[in-house]
Amino acid sequence: MAKKENCEQLQEEKSLEEMFAELDLLAEKLENRDTSLEDSFILYRQGMELLKLCSGKLDTVEKKMLQLNEDGTFSEFSR
Repeated sequence: MAKKENCEQLQEEKSLEEMFAELDLLAEKLENRDTSLEDSFILYRQGMELLKLCSGKLDTVEKKMLQLNEDGTFSEFSR
């Protein structure tokens, strides 16, 4: 279990751009006909875990976004 937590911690330290680039690489490997079925399952699971981390990071960023009010002050972004 500690190995999974360490992996997630390392992924959370990466930028969204780095994680999206990693997702692109995983997708390329999945599209490769030489990738075995077993490897495809592993790559798919890695991609889904990475996608979940990206989603969480995007939610965090969205919550931190500020919007500039007409009077020049900032307030939290609202939908």
